[in-house]
Amino acid sequence: MDTVALEKVIAETEFSGVVKIVDASGTLFESATGLASRRWNVPVAFDTRFDTASITKLFTAVAVLQLVETGELDLEASIHDYVDLDDTTISPKVTLLHLLTHTSGVADDVDEEAGESYDELWSRVPVYTLTETIDLLATFAQKSAVTEPGVEPYYSDSGYVLAGLALESVTERRYRDVVTSAIFDVADMPGAGFWDRRSDAPAIAEGWNKSDDGTWIESVFQAPPIGNPASGAQATADDLLAFLTSLRSGGLLTAEMTEEFLTPQVEFDEDLFYGFGLEFDLDDDGEVRSYYADGVGAGSSGIVRHYPAAGVDVVVLSNSEDGAWDVVREIDGNF
Repeated sequence: MDTVALEKVIAETEFSGVVKIVDASGTLFESATGLASRRWNVPVAFDTRFDTASITKLFTAVAVLQLVETGELDLEASIHDYVDLDDTTISPKVTLLHLLTHTSGVADDVDEEAGESYDELWSRVPVYTLTETIDLLATFAQKSAVTEPGVEPYYSDSGYVLAGLALESVTERRYRDVVTSAIFDVADMPGAGFWDRRSDAPAIAEGWNKSDDGTWIESVFQAPPIGNPASGAQATADDLLAFLTSLRSGGLLTAEMTEEFLTPQVEFDEDLFYGFGLEFDLDDDGEVRSYYADGVGAGSSGIVRHYPAAGVDVVVLSNSEDGAWDVVREIDGNF
């Protein structure tokens, strides 16, 4: 691991966030730099909680699979069996398996590649009103499907919102409460949780993005105020490392389900496969080079990643939309 080159990238990009690289022997590299609050000049620390953006999907996938193991949910069942979707465009052919592996064909809330924007969505659906999982249904439930279920992969936040609604239906509990008790508590993730970004919760990095004129703008009103099944849980770097450790050791799923979780499920292209919340990149021999979950959102970016051949875990978390990626690429070049 070229730590000198990594430190140079962190310094040159004015990285704001935390980097941790570990293997079985201990910590190979760690860094906490930048500001958790630009408004109050509070520095980033190793116990700073960051918005994990789409990394949150890992927690949703595990929580759903736990209920599959108990027989409360069925991967092959229609989402309509669990959620009232009669007045929507969502096909009864869509299953939980489709939702977790991004093969449902359900349209996303915003398709940026098609020219849609979150600014336009928030002008129709005020972002501050989206505090419960069911509130998010209105952002996509009347949109036409992108593909037929099971035909081809299409990455979607909407699929994970629907999976979260199924979880809430069978448990009769809030998604956030289920994940906290079934995953964060079990995996020893004391810093992880779902805090309203408008509140005064301690040790949480504020999200900031740089505008075209170089001004830093806080992102508090650019995403739902509290996390949901697709995005927005907060966690420290150590929390994410603890999640990987607990997952691999069988602390969260049975041995059989853990093996499935760590196995590529759906081919996106010859180099990338989707799993249950995870993505897998393959080497030239078709072997898994790494598995990971990454995320990007308003005032957040990051990744949690494992390199099997080296036995190395990596976490990079930043409180800006572009902050993580130069660091992630530098680390990836070492494996």
